[in-house]
Amino acid sequence: MAQLKAQLAKARAAQAADAGKAVAGLVKDAAKAGAALKAAQGKLTAAAKKKTPGSAKVVAAAKAVVASAKKEAAAAKAKVAAAKKEAAAAKAAAKTAAAHDKAVAKAEAAVAKRAKAVAKKAAAKSKVAEKKAAARAKLAAKKAAVKAKAAAKKQAVKAKAAAKKAALKKKVADKKASVKAKAAAKKAAVKAKAAAKKTAAKAKAAAKKPVAKKAVAKKAPATKKVAVKKPVAKKAPAAKKVAAKKPAAKKAVAKKAPAAKKPAGAPAAKRGRKPKAAAPVAA
Repeated sequence: MAQLKAQLAKARAAQAADAGKAVAGLVKDAAKAGAALKAAQGKLTAAAKKKTPGSAKVVAAAKAVVASAKKEAAAAKAKVAAAKKEAAAAKAAAKTAAAHDKAVAKAEAAVAKRAKAVAKKAAAKSKVAEKKAAARAKLAAKKAAVKAKAAAKKQAVKAKAAAKKAALKKKVADKKASVKAKAAAKKAAVKAKAAAKKTAAKAKAAAKKPVAKKAVAKKAPATKKVAVKKPVAKKAPAAKKVAAKKPAAKKAVAKKAPAAKKPAGAPAAKRGRKPKAAAPVAA
């Protein structure tokens, strides 16, 4: 664009210069026409002074030459005037164009300067905005980190409390289970003791029967040995065994009542283990 403007300005300057040269040439032609007019007028004046028979024709011819010279001089003057107008117009146009170009260039420079200032201001504003955005992002990240840390701490405290509660609950449950197991064991022991006592009482009651007494009277040596070896009164399990074997002793006594009349030495040698059932009685 700047190159085209320079070419246009150069063409306008050349046109103005050509117009000036044309005016100069036309001025020369006009001067020649004026000189020719003056010469014709001089000839007319000289012819008019002569008083000869043929002077009238000479004067008439001189008048015609003067009129023609006047026309040529007037035409030359008109051409010069027109050329001067054209040259002035071209010069004025070139001057106006130059002024316009100068004004446009000045305006463009001002616009460019303004645009540069606006761009600089926008860049500064953008930089400040970016700085603010970075600061906001940093602050938000810091807040998020603090929040996450607090949440993690809270979660850890919660988990610790839950673990402590679970441990306490387990401890209480274990204690309850232990107490329950201890109570159950105590109850079982009491029940076993009561059963042993009951069994011992039953054995004692059964031992007081007459048949048992006769058997004991006949086999005194065997009962004494059993009494020395097994103190049933001190051990509850022994009492259970006695209770278990007691019905067998009863059956033996009931079935073999006549055999008791035999001598005591013979049956005792064959069946030495049966009198053990009478051990509680001896005790």
